[in-house]
Amino acid sequence: MQLCTQHLLRPGLRAVSSASVTAAAHSKRCLFTSSPLQRGKSRSMRNRDKIARIGKQLGRSQPIPHTPFSNPFSSPLSKQHQNKHLDRESNLFSLKPPIDRFDHPALKSKVGQELGRSIRENTLNSNRFIQIINGYLTSIKREHSNRHDTPLQRYDEFAAHVQEEARAAVYRAKRGMVDDEEDSQSLAAQMTNHFRQFGEKNLDSFLKSQHRKFVLDEQYKELGARCTKLLDFRHPAEWFPAAREMQRVLHLHVGPTNSGKTYRALKRLEESKSGFYAGPLRLLAHEVYSRLNAKGIPCGLITGDEVKYPDQLPRIFSNTVEMVPLGSEVEVGVIDEIQMIGDEQRGWAWTRAVLGARAKELHLCGEERTVPLIEKLAASTGDKVVVHRYERLNPLRTMNTSLKGKLSKLEKGDCVVSFSRVNIHALKDSIEKATGRRCAIVYGSLPAEIRSQQADLFNDPDNDYDYLVASDAIGMGLNLSVKRIIFETSVKRLPGGMERLSISQVKQIGGRAGRYRIPSKSGTDTASENVGLVTCLEDVDLPYIQEALAAEAPEISRAGLLPLDNMIHAFADNFEKDTPFSYILQKMFALARINEEDYFMCSTKNHVHIGDLLDGIKGLTISDMLVFTAAPIASYGMDQVTRAFASCVANNLDGHVLDIDELKLDVLSRPVSDDSDYLRTLEGLHRALVLYLWLSFRSGGVFTDRALATHVKDIAEGVEEEDEFGEAVAVYQADAAARRYVEGECGGW
Repeated sequence: MQLCTQHLLRPGLRAVSSASVTAAAHSKRCLFTSSPLQRGKSRSMRNRDKIARIGKQLGRSQPIPHTPFSNPFSSPLSKQHQNKHLDRESNLFSLKPPIDRFDHPALKSKVGQELGRSIRENTLNSNRFIQIINGYLTSIKREHSNRHDTPLQRYDEFAAHVQEEARAAVYRAKRGMVDDEEDSQSLAAQMTNHFRQFGEKNLDSFLKSQHRKFVLDEQYKELGARCTKLLDFRHPAEWFPAAREMQRVLHLHVGPTNSGKTYRALKRLEESKSGFYAGPLRLLAHEVYSRLNAKGIPCGLITGDEVKYPDQLPRIFSNTVEMVPLGSEVEVGVIDEIQMIGDEQRGWAWTRAVLGARAKELHLCGEERTVPLIEKLAASTGDKVVVHRYERLNPLRTMNTSLKGKLSKLEKGDCVVSFSRVNIHALKDSIEKATGRRCAIVYGSLPAEIRSQQADLFNDPDNDYDYLVASDAIGMGLNLSVKRIIFETSVKRLPGGMERLSISQVKQIGGRAGRYRIPSKSGTDTASENVGLVTCLEDVDLPYIQEALAAEAPEISRAGLLPLDNMIHAFADNFEKDTPFSYILQKMFALARINEEDYFMCSTKNHVHIGDLLDGIKGLTISDMLVFTAAPIASYGMDQVTRAFASCVANNLDGHVLDIDELKLDVLSRPVSDDSDYLRTLEGLHRALVLYLWLSFRSGGVFTDRALATHVKDIAEGVEEEDEFGEAVAVYQADAAARRYVEGECGGW
């Protein structure tokens, strides 16, 4: 699958010199060809030759400017901007990139391709850009002057600010300078990125939104002083008074992977009269749910998009961590992968669970590096901490060689780890063709029944399912008998772009090796059979994997934080009714005070982005918008379907699956293909259906086709025959009478 490249030029990525681009040309593997579907030799060679030509043509040692336009303003930068940028530029190449960031030939190759494309396609000149900026500023001035409640002086200040930031952006772009985390939040960086990625139309809307924010900031400049108490987030333990009334004991189970820490905690949960398990993945929640019910222990399942109850009244619930039942008192709670409390995106969910769970015994399972932080949090809550330390049950070793890209070198019991659902399916097909043996697959969104079946097939040493292709979900405690872990790549797509796997991720995933049992001897293990082995598919990734496994992951010193919904409600009451929700969120996050020694504010980019999407949809309440900001909405590719779902809620419409054009169900009627457009559309449909199911549990009166959505999701995952259903969809969407007949006869399927 051809991976998206636009994220590779986002702020945070270091500038690449011509020497780097040339070196990247000779790397053995391009990110563009990381999928088996795209790993053809001739195409890979053409890409490398193209990069080499770009580097040769440039023939200079300074950073390559990665902007498609020249300086739009002739006036010089202010002294403040010059000093700041010159200082940053002089130190740019003296800094050693951290181990888990971007120092990877595949990333450099991809950046080289994108830089070359920008240089060749430089169709925007400075005069044109000046006309665009001036035209939009004039339009904004006209709109501003029609507002009698804001003086024209406010526009002049805004226009001067925009032009100063634009000059700063071009100054940096001409020198190939890279925005660090602080700079990436500036107006200069945002304006440049919008213009570079989306063109004139998006720049217009962006500038208008910035002008509106500029005016609102003036209107609400005294808000911080009025809302001091609402914005005080320094003591989040006080947000959960019911939990503070209890005397809890926190049991910390810490150690490396394959040390039995989660097993011990779950044994205590099985013995309890009431309790819950909370894990980072639906996959893990399903596994615990199935395990307990198989033992005759009634257990319910609650994830964002699925709820299941056993025949008997459950005394234990298995949840994803965001769904921990904070309102119920239980005897035992188990929170898995506690190191996720330091995650920039989801850390807030672990923090809420730790601070707010009403469990007499709270068992936290994870890495040793979380112990100091949990002890600090327990001191603030008055809870007792007991630390249980575990050692790995078998040795772990990194191999000295990779598979040299040859899938034929796979051995029985091997697991190849990849980070794209499409890539997982492609690898499965390639492995089966190369080896003549069967290959199982496991990833997060695979239906529970299919996942269990695939895991059982792989775990059974006496059948022909010799290999497994899995996502990074394997690093989160799935019960799989793996001999060797083989990394298909060491980079992963994140919401902010492509990044190296972190040290912790490499250790978590690699540590799953060494649980293999040989055929016909499932009751016996030898020391040689239980040595865990870790390697890579390609040579280019092996040095990093070896280094990461030998390194110590940094200590987690702070816990992620986000305000509770009722706090956002209370803050929103201080704004006029038509104030954009995204602005309310931005204002709250900017003014909030936190204890920065123990906590950090989790990333709010996606919250603000969703708020922008919902802006202008009349009829949505603050509660509705909070539901959407908590929903599983990717930061890319889901804008249209999100607005469609939000319109259904705002207008209280019947959100029938077949009536929502933005779902793009017609992809199921197309022939199965490895075409990148087809695969992206199929992935988008799957994400949209997961969102539909998630919303159906919160707005059940609107999203009523839960059974049909589940059925279509299963089809998108390849569980049933695509072609047959695709033809049916085409008929039902065109024929309302046929649709009503099917929904009536099948109860919405």
